[in-house]
Formats: sequence, structure tokens, C-alpha cells
Amino acid sequence: MTQTFDYKLGSSVGHQVNLGLVVLQSDETLEHDLRRMLPSDGVGFYTTRVPSAATVTKETLAQMEAELPASAGLLPPSVDFDAVAYGCTSGTAVIGADRIHDLVSTACGAAHVTDPMTALIAAASHLNVKKIAFLSPYVAEVSRTLRGAIEQQGLENASFGSFDESSEAAVARIDKASLLSAAIEMLDACKDAEAIFLSCTNLQTLDVITEIENKTGKICLSSNLVLGWHLMQLAGLAKPQDNLGQLLASR
Repeated sequence: MTQTFDYKLGSSVGHQVNLGLVVLQSDETLEHDLRRMLPSDGVGFYTTRVPSAATVTKETLAQMEAELPASAGLLPPSVDFDAVAYGCTSGTAVIGADRIHDLVSTACGAAHVTDPMTALIAAASHLNVKKIAFLSPYVAEVSRTLRGAIEQQGLENASFGSFDESSEAAVARIDKASLLSAAIEMLDACKDAEAIFLSCTNLQTLDVITEIENKTGKICLSSNLVLGWHLMQLAGLAKPQDNLGQLLASR
């Protein structure tokens, strides 16, 4: 016996706001971190993956440009996206933020597009930070491109440190003690830095930010922290005066 029932349509999951994320195939951290930061009530959060290499070089990062439209186009077509993020800090530096924004917005119709580099510049401006220490997991060639791109946006790099790693799987597993030790050592050695930036969405940074700030007295930002904050800013979920640290502590 088969029964057919009448039904009514209700509101969508994202009846308040809809957010999207294009995350790298090799990334193990960003989705988890953003779900920790983003409110869930009335907020739709949808992800898609873009093919990416297991080893990070300028060449492998550049390859993502051709894949971005198809990946962003896999986000639900029935959803009107308030903001969509592309989740690669170094990839943004290689491909270019403007190019990424054009590709993503055209593919999924997002009202706003952001990325970790754009989000960092916005967060630094919000916090009146002009000089940062920069900690990267990657090899010198990749890090140099990103540092140059950020400095072109007016954010001075006062100090640089790296774990000199090219494997994404290894980057995703760099432990919190290593991050904490490197960040504190860099800030102790560079008194001019107003903040430190922990670059890369695959680094597990959220749980060390408060401790770094408490032990150094300096602002600590990371790719995932600024990206989550900027997504909410663009979508109207965070007030302009919201503090990034308070945002993190409230989740």
C-alpha cells in the first residue's frame, strides 16, 4: 500500500543569512573552525571543494584558478548567498583577490566574496594595526608571494617566521605547542610588531590565539579567525564594533 501526503513549504535553513565556502580539497581544518565561529540559528552554511595539490608551490596554487568556477558552481543554485569565502590565503596571493572574487561571484551569484588575505586587511584596518609579525607554515617561495601581496595593501611585515613545510597533510597537524612557541618567540624578538598573523587555513590556530595574546600582550590574528569575522561582517551578522577576540570567545 502506498500513501501520498499533502505538505506545506516552510522557511529554508538560512532564513536569516546564507553563507558559502569554497574550501581546498586538501584542507582539514577550515570547515571545522568556521562552524565553531558562525552562529547556527537561521544561518545556512554551505561548502564546496576545489581540487588542490597535496604539495604547496606557486604552480599548484595557480592551478586552482581554472577549477574555481566549477567548484563554486556546485553550491546550491536555489540559495541566495549573502557572502561566500574562498579558503586559501596563499592561493589568493598567487591568483589575485579581484580575480577570485569575479570567478566565485559569477559562478554562484554571491552578493559578497572574501578570502583570508582580504579579510586580514579588513581586520587590520578595523583594529588599526599597521605592522605585523608573519608566521607561515610554508616554504620561502610561497610565503614571499603572500607577504608581498599583503605589503602592497599597506600592511607592513615587521618580522617573518616559517615552519618551511610544503606538505598540506603535515601543515594540518602542526601542534598547538609549536604554534605557541614560534609566535611568542617572534613577538619577543620583534617589539615593533603590533600583532602577529598565523597564515594558512589548514593550521589549527583557534585554540592558541587567546594564549598568545595573554602571554605577549599583542594582538593575534589567523587566517581562519579573520575569514570567519569578515564573512559575518559582510553578511551583517556582526556589528562593526565587534572585537575579533570577543567573537572567538563567544563561540
